[in-house]
Amino acid sequence: MRVLTLFSRRFGIDLGTANTVVCRRGPRIILNEPSVMTVRANGHGPVPVRVGHEARELMGRTPVGLTTVRPIRDGVITDLQSARAFIVAILRMAMHHPWERIRLHAAVGVPAGATALERRGLIEAVEAAGVSRVDLIPEPVAGAIGCGIDPLLPRAHMVVDVGGGTAEVSAFCFGGILANRSCRVAGDEMTLALLQYLRQEHQLMVGELTAEDIKIRLRDATAEGQPLVIEGQDLLTSRPRLMTLDPREVTAALRPTVDGIVDALTGCLEDLPPQAVGDIMHEGVIAFGGGSLLAGFEQRLEEEFGFSVHHADRPLTCVAEGAALVVSMPSVIAAYSGT
Repeated sequence: MRVLTLFSRRFGIDLGTANTVVCRRGPRIILNEPSVMTVRANGHGPVPVRVGHEARELMGRTPVGLTTVRPIRDGVITDLQSARAFIVAILRMAMHHPWERIRLHAAVGVPAGATALERRGLIEAVEAAGVSRVDLIPEPVAGAIGCGIDPLLPRAHMVVDVGGGTAEVSAFCFGGILANRSCRVAGDEMTLALLQYLRQEHQLMVGELTAEDIKIRLRDATAEGQPLVIEGQDLLTSRPRLMTLDPREVTAALRPTVDGIVDALTGCLEDLPPQAVGDIMHEGVIAFGGGSLLAGFEQRLEEEFGFSVHHADRPLTCVAEGAALVVSMPSVIAAYSGT
């Protein structure tokens, strides 16, 4: 019974810029919440008032005295105090009973391009939240494991991970990274580009949540050939306005940002040895992360890379699922934790 109890306290965590996912081995998702926190400041630091979905609903409508913050930026910790408060709140949401939070062991996804200082900050924040043992695993490797790939085999694989704050393409083989390119232009930059486009071209001001919703609906609207209905404030009259947009116009508005992401990532191909290129031509590339769900993104990657691109079955949770598996894979931790 004791062995089973200890086993149940092993988790995989994906602390993403946009969403945080906590997973038990199985895999079983026990928490999937936006990486957003509404806080009230006092003399000792931020005090969480709402976390996750409840905090996200307050974005753009936060009352006086409260502030909505995103503790994770570009996939790493920027403010240790806020990040610690956020992780504590997340763990309490995931594990309701205090005894569940004793002797926790977690594998946490981290961008493969994170600096040593950023990795140290992430470990300190998670340990300060009460996790007794923390192993870091590169998010591209964790996502690949969540998709059923063994990163210790002597065969090269390539994945593209487009999150809210960071986009990365990584190739790995036999316990090591062959090549990695990353850029801190990703889903958030797409949202900003859409906000600016609507203001400049249609004199319509919308909130960040509305812009995110447009990106999410774009894929289905493109597939179904249906227009997008958008609600916002007219910049000329300051009155509410309803308008419709052709999905192709929205795709065109986002194209420069998508091109910028793809151009920054294609350098990874130049760093690959020829034999690895042959492996990837045969296997294709796996794409995951919320930004990869943008309409036409996989086609754009195929145009640039020249390889077939496949979407992960669970593109929003495969990093946490892979991290949950890694906790019980010491050989993978030994190979990749110092990457």
